[in-house]
Amino acid sequence: MLNAIAGRLYVVATPIGNLGDMSPRAREILQSVALIAAEDTRHTGVLLKAFDIQTSMISLHEHNEIGRLPELIARLLAGASVALVSDAGTPAISDPGYELVRAAAAAGVEVIAIPGPCAAVAALSISALPSAQFCFEGFLPARKSARRTQLEKLSIEIRTLVFYESPHRIAEMLADCVVVLGGERLAVVARELTKIHETLYRGSLADLAARSTLAPHFSRGEIVVMIAGAVVEELSDTRELDRVLSVLLLELPLKQAAHLAAKITGARNNEAYNRALHLKALLA
Repeated sequence: MLNAIAGRLYVVATPIGNLGDMSPRAREILQSVALIAAEDTRHTGVLLKAFDIQTSMISLHEHNEIGRLPELIARLLAGASVALVSDAGTPAISDPGYELVRAAAAAGVEVIAIPGPCAAVAALSISALPSAQFCFEGFLPARKSARRTQLEKLSIEIRTLVFYESPHRIAEMLADCVVVLGGERLAVVARELTKIHETLYRGSLADLAARSTLAPHFSRGEIVVMIAGAVVEELSDTRELDRVLSVLLLELPLKQAAHLAAKITGARNNEAYNRALHLKALLA
């Protein structure tokens, strides 16, 4: 139930690069609220200065969000309206803000979206990959073993996969995608969307993994990775491989079970081994 005297929490999307994407409604809200909760006040300060917005700011990032909640909720309940912004794009989408939105909703504060740029959606819209249904995963784990485990879980996902990735990990991430998902899957890497050096790289995962180590600008800027989902034929093969592995793993060491399962099903050795790792983790 909404609190009638509380202010409003506005979740405001801001440009991911091109300032021309700042909507008039977003400008109006940022000018009218009592306070802006910003991921980085210095970064948002540059944006506010560009549009001559004088509203006071408070920092709200992954390291202090929980600690800031009592103060911000108190101000909202006292009648002040607050705008939530991240460094770029839509707050709470792989950015800080979820905890504040959750706490505000629980306190009866009206939460209103001021929609606008989102790197994942913008990239998907021009990817030429199936976009009627997609699976947004944000950032994969930084550690290789955890990253591969997560990719294993997604290997049978038939929807287009959408990830964010940091420049210094993009080559490793694509290499792991080749190992786990197979190098033949179609993929698109979008970097620096809406900015001067916006670039789209299209091709198979194997091709993009190779280009990531050769193209001089591939690993620079903000990056979105999109990968075609598994096809039905692949899923049927995977189910048969999983069935065989689930039996063999009960009696044999992992490596031996994977080798034998590959011979029985005709699967590739590395595919059988990766599926065996995945199943072993589930059985543990």
